[in-house]
Amino acid sequence: MAGEAPEATALALPRVVVDELRERARRAGQTVEEFVFELLTKDEDPREAWRKYLEGARQLLERAAEELSRGDLRQTGEKVWGACALAVRAHAMARKGLRLESHADLWAHKNEVALELGQDSVQAGELDAR
Repeated sequence: MAGEAPEATALALPRVVVDELRERARRAGQTVEEFVFELLTKDEDPREAWRKYLEGARQLLERAAEELSRGDLRQTGEKVWGACALAVRAHAMARKGLRLESHADLWAHKNEVALELGQDSVQAGELDAR
């Protein structure tokens, strides 16, 4: 509901665990949120798991709005990027039962969807060239 705080929960983990999560996510080319979603849903049918990804994207957008209201643009950007990545992954799962394994896969799927929506290939791949 509008005006309610996002459904986020802080979890206290030992520093070594947090550092390991960050490092593994970095090596996988994912945000920590994406990496954790993959770990938690890897045994689930993608045609069912997509709902969790979409809900995670929604919650990250709510957290991004909070960060923006505090003026923290770095955290806002990270949350928005994470939400976009989760939403694109949710789309691939829901439509094709496909798990996107890397950011290269994510960009390829994004470009495919953009083309389906009628954007030309230059516009669809514009950000990839940067």
